[in-house]
Amino acid sequence: MTQSRTIKLAIVGRPNVGKSTLLNRIVRSDRVLTGPEPGVTRDSVEVPYRFRGRDIKLVDTAGIRKYSKRELENQIENLSVRDAFRAIDSAQVVVVVVDLSQDKLIHMDLTIAQRVIEEGRALILAANKSDLVKNVEMELGRINNELLDSLAQVKGVPVVPISALTGKSIRKLLPEVMKAYERWDSRVSTGRLNRWLKAMERHHPPPTVGGKPLNVKYITQVKTRPPTFAMFVNKPQDVPASYQRFLLTQLRDEFEMVGVPVRLLLRGNTENPFKNRKNFQKRTSRITHGKPRKNAS
Repeated sequence: MTQSRTIKLAIVGRPNVGKSTLLNRIVRSDRVLTGPEPGVTRDSVEVPYRFRGRDIKLVDTAGIRKYSKRELENQIENLSVRDAFRAIDSAQVVVVVVDLSQDKLIHMDLTIAQRVIEEGRALILAANKSDLVKNVEMELGRINNELLDSLAQVKGVPVVPISALTGKSIRKLLPEVMKAYERWDSRVSTGRLNRWLKAMERHHPPPTVGGKPLNVKYITQVKTRPPTFAMFVNKPQDVPASYQRFLLTQLRDEFEMVGVPVRLLLRGNTENPFKNRKNFQKRTSRITHGKPRKNAS
């Protein structure tokens, strides 16, 4: 991890889940306004902070919720939500704050988390209001099961139980942010990748298409932030979606990339993949969960 880079951390979530209170707890100062009524935070607020010798730019955002047509006429709130989504787009790590005291994650929690993944950002859930919960471990298990069902493409999203009100376990959050950034910015050598690929083929041979097996030739990592891999195969257009999902899951598990979107590109070409790196990336067809986005700087 390049120590000179500032990590941009966006704190997002529904209204009144404790985003602003959490930011104040992290920096140990009342840097942003808080209050019980919704809409206290209107615009994104950036607060610089230094943690373990690393500069972090914390971004507090307005609450994100679904608006009715009439509510959308209120341009201030509409712009606030757009501002929150822009904060996700420009962040590297995003903490989605959810209410652990509720019976389950609501649709908007999962919608926000899905947006983070589509933008290619590292994702952490801060399960706030743990001080109101009797059995924290049981509630965490419930949340993990909901995430597994709804966000299977990012298996293992870190869920950190906290209380922004009391300060309980706040100190555990930023170390998770640092680790998430490292995974998001990680690179795997081509040698390791192809040793893994050969072992995978021995235990899980590629499927057959039209009675003939797919010939998987080569794999290499072409980008980080998020980790993006390109695999050479004789018929990229015929690789079943189920096999692509299987490979993504195995890649994530083998190289410990939990909580970050991992992208797989398929290419049908026998030429040396490093002969023309720019053309190699341009001609690759993307296979991913989400729309193409630019890397965050």
